[in-house]
Amino acid sequence: VQLVESGGGLVQAGGSLRLSCVVTGLTFDDIAIGWFRQAPGKEREGVSCISNSDGKRYTTDSVKGRFAISSDVAKNTVYLQMNSLKPEDTAVYYCSALAAHGSTCPELERSPFGLWGQGTQVTVSS
Repeated sequence: VQLVESGGGLVQAGGSLRLSCVVTGLTFDDIAIGWFRQAPGKEREGVSCISNSDGKRYTTDSVKGRFAISSDVAKNTVYLQMNSLKPEDTAVYYCSALAAHGSTCPELERSPFGLWGQGTQVTVSS
């Protein structure tokens, strides 16, 4: 099982980035996959999540209207489109998946058994 993130980088405030998370070794269309982030000195927080089994999506309030999660089942890839980026979005972004049949985003949020990628750095300059 492997989750590989890409797409991070340095961008000016107001700019956009699209993160990708390629998932291998799991039944992609039946699991929940989420994006989390951790800024220096802060706790990890959930950003957005999609349950591929039922298509439900969740997004934290601080990024609603700016970030959008999507899933391409044919490519086993989850994307996070990030627009109108702010300096406070600076963090390492991780994707995580819960390898359980029909897993949901609330379950992924609570579970200690989530699988994680290595993370990708997003830096937003002011």
